[in-house]
Amino acid sequence: MPVLARHEGEWQGNYTLVDVNGKIIDQHQSHLSCQFPENGEFSYYQINRYTWENGKTEEHQFPGTYRDKTLWFDTERIQGKAWEIDNSTVILWFGYKQLPGAYLYEMIQISPDNKNRARTWHWFKNEQIYQRTLIKEERLK
Repeated sequence: MPVLARHEGEWQGNYTLVDVNGKIIDQHQSHLSCQFPENGEFSYYQINRYTWENGKTEEHQFPGTYRDKTLWFDTERIQGKAWEIDNSTVILWFGYKQLPGAYLYEMIQISPDNKNRARTWHWFKNEQIYQRTLIKEERLK
């Protein structure tokens, strides 16, 4: 997955969650670490750190396993997979294990210079879209 390999490193940005009418539901800052460990059982390891203005913080870890040109995730929180569709786009499908019947598709675009990413999540429940997450990020290192 050569496009995914271009995402290795540290990313900072902001997440904006909107309902189907575009009304802002939530906003927070992010710091993501995308790693390809040389040793261990996982081919890919991502750590997401979120911070809200009110001081709330969250950290989530997403180890992934590569096989059949696909990156597979199965953690306590999510189950899903990611694959590349062209020279700058990765598609991720996953469901939260605590939200039965819900899933999302994420499109991740990396700039040609590998310094910026744009990501969108389309959230579905009972096959109907109910919200979107808009993410703008820049590489820290």
